Parts: sequence; structure tokens; C-alpha cells
Amino acid sequence: MATLSELKKQLIAHPTDELLETLAADPRVGAQNLLDWYQRRQSEAEAEALDLQYRSRYEHELWPKFPHIAGIDEVGRGPLAGPVVTCAVILRHDCQLPVNDSKQLTRHEREHLYPLIVSQALAVSIGVADNHMIDRENIYHATELAMGDAVAHLRVAPDFLLVDAMHVPSAVPQRKLIHGDANSISIGAASIVAKVVRDRLMVMYDGIYPGYDFKDNMGYGTKKHLDGLDRYGVTEIHRTSFSPVREAASR
Repeated sequence: MATLSELKKQLIAHPTDELLETLAADPRVGAQNLLDWYQRRQSEAEAEALDLQYRSRYEHELWPKFPHIAGIDEVGRGPLAGPVVTCAVILRHDCQLPVNDSKQLTRHEREHLYPLIVSQALAVSIGVADNHMIDRENIYHATELAMGDAVAHLRVAPDFLLVDAMHVPSAVPQRKLIHGDANSISIGAASIVAKVVRDRLMVMYDGIYPGYDFKDNMGYGTKKHLDGLDRYGVTEIHRTSFSPVREAASR
């Protein structure tokens, strides 16, 4: 009789019906646990496949007419400091990466997916609106301009844009999707790349401007950040058009 270790190796390498029947008939508790593990794994894989199919429905609808679809998203409209980072991603039609709204993923999951997206996508581009542009243009328009930059610098020209709840200043035809990062794999991929890029920038800024807890709050108005504003004042990366920063600057 094969050992449980041997059965597991066979199950991973070549899970035949005969092997599953052998496990089902094996009276050992370990064999039954192994069969349960395999069945759970299969159920999870099937659920992930269905989820990926659902979240790529817009792409599949558009790809026959528009083969190069760019998903566009932004990160960082709400913080008091740092830039807005936007991203445009054109995925391959056979993309199988489990991308999702970056807010639904852990930092570890985003960091794992980031290099896979960048290496496997047809094109990835970043657009940035710094705090000065945000103060000058207002946060919404600055984000639009940064999205336009991301699209303009894609190395593959997009045929169509899927955008998360905004309009991109571009002549390329586009569709605005509410909660697009959770409903489109292209937008979801863009949200992950934008989030990782911005988080890394804010961690870098934490070293330049200690005392605001940028590495943990990413520029959002947490208590530690507001305490830092009270104690150390406004930095070169703060958005002076945002009321908490404006109030701190006037004290």
C-alpha cells in the first residue's frame, strides 16, 4: 500500500479518477483527510475560476472589437499628503491572475501580484499628480490629468478604456464603471499596481519626514498624522488645499 506522502505527490501531479477512488476506499484517516483536502482545493479553484470569469465579463464583451483594453484606476485621493497615483494596464486575453480590488487584498497579496501583473501584462503605465498639482487643479481634475498621462504613455496604444468611476481626458473610447476595481480584471490590476507604487512612495517619505507615521497611514488623516501636523507643521508633500493641512499651516 502506498504511503500517504506518495499518495499526496500523485494527487498533486496527476489526480486521476482511479487515484480518487483508491483514496475513497482507503480506510486510513490520513487518506480520508487527504481526499478532503483535495476536494476543498478543487472547490476553491472552481470558485476562483468562476469569480475570474465574472470579473472579466466586460473585457470579454469588448475584446472582439477592441483587442487592447486598458483598465485605469487611481489611489490616493483622500490623503492629506503625498501624490495621487494612477495606473493604466492592458492585460493579455488569457490572463489568469486572481486580481481584485486592491482594497480587498492584504499588503502581502498586493506585493505578490504586483510583479506578476507588471511582467505578464501587455503594457503598464503610471501617472502621478503631486500635491502641488492637486492644490492647483483640485483633487478631482488632478486625478483626471494623471489618468490621462498614464494612458498616453502606454507602450501599446489602447483601443478602449475601462475606468473606475471617472472620466479620462483622452480621445480613446471609454466606459465608466462604478466599483470598477471589483468588477473588471483590468481595472483591478491597475488598482493593485497603483496601490503598491503609492505605498512604496509613502514609506520612502516616512524616512524623509519622520513623525507623521506615513509608512502606516500612507498620508491619510489618522490621529498620529494629525498629531504630527500639530507638532512638526506642514511638510513639502502636504496638500495645503485640504482643510486639516490649511488649518495646521495657519497656526
